[in-house]
This record gives sequence, C-alpha cells and structure tokens, in this order.
Amino acid sequence: MTQRNLTRRFLLSTAAMLAGASLLPQGALAAEPLKVAGVYTVPVEQQWVSRIHKAAEAAQSRGDIEYTFTENVSNTDYARVLREYAEAGNQLIVGEVFGAEAEAREVAADYPDVAFLMGSSFKQDEALPNFAVFDNYIQDAAYLSGIIAGAMTESGNIGMVGGFPIPEVNRLMHAFMAGAAEMNPDIKFQVSFIGSWFDPPKAKETAFAMVEQGADVLYAERFGVSDAAQEKGVLAIGNVIDTQAEYPETVVASALWHFEPTLDAAIAAVKAGEFMADDYGRYSFMSEGGSSLAPLGTFEGKVPQEALDMVKEREQAIKDGSFTVDINDEEPKSS
Repeated sequence: MTQRNLTRRFLLSTAAMLAGASLLPQGALAAEPLKVAGVYTVPVEQQWVSRIHKAAEAAQSRGDIEYTFTENVSNTDYARVLREYAEAGNQLIVGEVFGAEAEAREVAADYPDVAFLMGSSFKQDEALPNFAVFDNYIQDAAYLSGIIAGAMTESGNIGMVGGFPIPEVNRLMHAFMAGAAEMNPDIKFQVSFIGSWFDPPKAKETAFAMVEQGADVLYAERFGVSDAAQEKGVLAIGNVIDTQAEYPETVVASALWHFEPTLDAAIAAVKAGEFMADDYGRYSFMSEGGSSLAPLGTFEGKVPQEALDMVKEREQAIKDGSFTVDINDEEPKSS
C-alpha cells in the first residue's frame, strides 16, 4: 500500500472516530479531574481538618479531583496562600477562615472563576457568588454521645475542654450536655476553653484539674484530653474523630463528622457550573450522612441498656425528622 493510501486511510479513520465521539454525551470522554486545593491553619492530623483532608483524599482516589494542600498556615499568611492556589489554576479551594474571614473574602472577590468552600462562623453573601460556607453541624451525634456519658458517670460530674467558645464548638457542647441531662438532670458540668485549636499539653493540664475537681468523664473536644483521662483512669467521650483504637480503655464513644457529603456536593456543583454562595452546613446533619455515633467497640456490653435504647430511639427520630436537637451557639457555662 502506498504512503498516500496509508495517509488517506488514517485521515478517514480519524474523521470517523471524531464523528462518533461527537455523538457521545458531554463528558463521556475522559473527564479531567477537578483541581482542588486545601489551605489549613493547623496540621492535617488535627481533628477538624483531618475530616476535610480525609474526604479530599477519598475524592482523589476515585479520580474525581486532583488534590494538593498546605497545612500550618498562619492567619496572617492565609490570604497569600489562597492567592497562590487561585493563580495556580485550582478550581475549588477549601479551608477554614475563622481567623481570616475578611481577607479570604477579598481574595475570592479577586478570583470570581474560582470556587471557595470555607469553614466559617458567618453566612454566605450573595454579592460574593463564588464563596460558600460550611460548618460541622454534628450536634445530632454530640447529643447521642452525651446520653452515653450521662449513663457512664458515677460521680455525676463531667469535665468539658474546648478550644474557643465559638458557635461551632458551643453548639456541640450544648448538645452533649442536653444528652447527658436526659440520663441524669442533676449532672454537674465543668466547662473550660484553652484558647487554642491545637495545644494538647494545655488541654491535658486543664483536664487534669477537672478530674481533681471530681469529674469522672471528660468531653474531649481537643487533643490532649483523652491523654489526661487515660492517665487518671477516668472515661472520655471523643469529638469529630474516633480515637478509641488509641485509648481502648478510655474513650467510650465519639461523635463523628463525615465531610464527604459536603465536599462531594461542592465538587458536583463546580463540575456542573452551578457553584454559588450557599451554606453547606446542612450536609453535616445526621440525616444527610454528615455525622454519626462511633461504634462502642471495646465498650460493647459496658454501657447501660437504658442508654442504648434511648440512643437507638433518638437516632431514628433524628433521621426521620420527628426529633430535632437544639442548636445553641451561646457560650456554655459550668454548672
């Protein structure tokens, strides 16, 4: 066969392939993964950020996104890192802007074609359509973990150590306290905030003081609290992640946050060209699969049946909408 015939045959074959491809649904050809960046003020091992990081890695493993991240970014440097990722062609940037709210929104305004999904204490602004907010509304699971705590305390004294008294922490503490009060309305609570998102030694020392004041169950909103519980031989209730494997004789239960529904909804919106100013907090609700109570594991058979029955009943009611856990963003106080 001559070179001319080979060339003609190749061109005809290529044309046929392109014609066939044009009949395929849009996106049927290999879809490019979405470029996603994470900007975090703490290590990715920290409870809250670890859930975002885990969800992003899962999306990347599915081939939905191409993911990169920077951790331990100071609030003063946050805007610069956001700009670098926006300039690098990332289509979606996730993170938490609790200490850099105004600066982050200014960056988003400069890059209207980039979607920003940020943990925030403030709501979305329709004037900034590419900036959506989220929050860990896991009060449902926190309430259920409180029921268990209320059943496990013998002294009727529970210590609670948080980072900062902001809405995302306050609402979980209030929900936990409400759950514990279901089992014993006379329970006393010691509440303290350490003024840091990641200071395990300070959280540990604060928890030690609570045990000295009679607490036999500790609510571990921060890293370091379960270490104190383990050393003092008291129990702990986890938050956001399940650490029972590290504290098998200490952590009874944990309220888990699942960021996958939040991130997956944002990815779908960006890909569909429908991302807009919105509050993604609803995807953290138990009814959306955004939160759950961790398995009892090593404490199976050690929690009073009365509490387990109430947990089961309330969990079902939360999911079907017949029971609603109050969202109280006010700063909780010691009893």
